[in-house]
Amino acid sequence: MAGESAPARRRDRDEQGRARNARPRDGLGRPLPYGAPGVARQPEGVPRTPAESLTEAQRLLDAGMPFHAHEVLEDAWKTAPEAERELWRGLAQLAVGLTHAARGNAVGGTTLLDRGAAAVEAYADAAPHGIDIAGLLAWARELSGRLTGPEAAAAPVAAADTAPRLRTAAD
Repeated sequence: MAGESAPARRRDRDEQGRARNARPRDGLGRPLPYGAPGVARQPEGVPRTPAESLTEAQRLLDAGMPFHAHEVLEDAWKTAPEAERELWRGLAQLAVGLTHAARGNAVGGTTLLDRGAAAVEAYADAAPHGIDIAGLLAWARELSGRLTGPEAAAAPVAAADTAPRLRTAAD
């Protein structure tokens, strides 16, 4: 009937009452309708060493799943020692920047790539865990330029083909 509103959908919550979206998601983390087949999300709160976090995030980036890589890097950020938190946050932001670029969101992609690059740049003199800071900065600048330059394509980038290398070749 006119004037009646649809019943509000209850938000998904975890045991502590925090909002959790249980909707299935595609490979780029976009929500799908309830009941649709989706890609399994990365479990939250998995304790990993920095090397394990980097290895898992790289595997996901190489598979074209930067949103899922961001979730792994976000876990590392939340558990990192204070001196490394900005590094891990920056890495997570770079993964989200690639996520936006792969979704065709050039503005969001550029914003997160620039923010992530600024965060990791502070670690350029003493890159921990074999992280290739110089390579990541060059990658972020190049992708950001592709998204906003005069010949910027409106089409999304291919996430797997565009994925950065997180560590130097020796690691």
